[in-house]
Amino acid sequence: NYHIKQCSAPCQGYINKEEYGRAISQALDFLGGKYDPVISMLEEKMQTASDEMDFEKAIEYRDLLTSVRAVAQKQKITSSSMEDRDIIAMAKDDKDAVVQVFFVREGRLIGREHYHVTIATAEDDRQILTSFVKQFYAGTPFVPRELWVQTELEDSEIIREWLSAKRGQKVKLVVPQKGEKERLVELAERNAALVLSQDKEKIKREELRTIGAMNEVCGWLGITGVHRIEAFDISNISGFESVGSMIVYEDGKPKRNDYRKFKIKWVKGANDYASMREVLTRRFSHGLDEAASLKEKGVDEEFGSFTKFPDLLMMDGGRGQVNIALEVLDELKLSIPVCGMVKDDNHRTRGLYYNNVEIPIDKRSEGFKLITRVQDEAHRFAIEYHRSLRSKGQVHSILDDIPDIGPTRRKALMRHFKDIEAIKEASIESLTATPGMNGKSAKSVYDFFH
Repeated sequence: NYHIKQCSAPCQGYINKEEYGRAISQALDFLGGKYDPVISMLEEKMQTASDEMDFEKAIEYRDLLTSVRAVAQKQKITSSSMEDRDIIAMAKDDKDAVVQVFFVREGRLIGREHYHVTIATAEDDRQILTSFVKQFYAGTPFVPRELWVQTELEDSEIIREWLSAKRGQKVKLVVPQKGEKERLVELAERNAALVLSQDKEKIKREELRTIGAMNEVCGWLGITGVHRIEAFDISNISGFESVGSMIVYEDGKPKRNDYRKFKIKWVKGANDYASMREVLTRRFSHGLDEAASLKEKGVDEEFGSFTKFPDLLMMDGGRGQVNIALEVLDELKLSIPVCGMVKDDNHRTRGLYYNNVEIPIDKRSEGFKLITRVQDEAHRFAIEYHRSLRSKGQVHSILDDIPDIGPTRRKALMRHFKDIEAIKEASIESLTATPGMNGKSAKSVYDFFH
């Protein structure tokens, strides 16, 4: 940044503390709306560079000067007096309030911010604004000369004295009643009301996409009280490095801290059903063991990483995957609803499989979009984990995991059958007939895939 003239490199000692302090002070003045000193400085530097025939530098200062003037021109003049003031007003409904603050520096409106406030039912406008002013100015180093507020504050004299002490000189608290001052406070109030309205609409849309979508899915299944969903997926390439993923959605939103990865340990080869059985067994057994251990220690179960069980299990597939999940839950004496997310021939979500029935779903609904997101996320998380393992062992072959198959026989099998799928489908006779193989090694290969 120093070499491209974007920094004065104080870390390298290329500028001393006093010079750096002056630069910071100038930046604060500029951000505070004091443009005249900057404009004067740039005009002087531009003229000096021009007099010295350094026209490239003069053009650089000219362009900077143009930019500063453009910024200065955009700031609305709110008063002929050059006072610094904040204008504060609010809008509220039964639960929330938005407070809008206009920042006026040297008579110019240089910026505005809005702040969300959670309110108690009994609080009126005075209480809300009083509480806001106390919190806001307790946390900011700058206090303006004047505060224009929408309504009289509680304990206004005490607050005025506190703000004056913080500023180091007298601060005025003004409740404008007419004219330009009142119109500016009303403008701040209208802005607050607009923000509150827009945010309510945004929250409604978000709830429709999340909680609303979840309720829609529950309606299709005929169940209630679903807060947490878990979905699982298996990923492998011809059985190499099989992995499982567990993703979690709560109230229709992903809860990524609760996602879990499983490296398949008990299953050899490509067997998605057996792999899913392993993942589910490990997930719920671990949760039960952890809960029992925490109970023994007198610790609340919520502190366990696996102890929180889902209200609904969503399996990526139809009858087969659902039945695997139901069997595991039955063996562990757990009662959790299980549904399958069924895909069509084009690998797109088609419906839900629940209680031995495939339930068609409206593909334009928010519930359908949620199911698709859950499916895609479970698949993405599994693929991502599998890819990370693959990158650590690109030269590994599934044939390396078969007993009695060393490098020579592996090459012979691949030379004869061309790919893994053909080896998987081969009979013991054709495996035995492969050059370099014998009956024992052929049986080992056949047993591994079957």
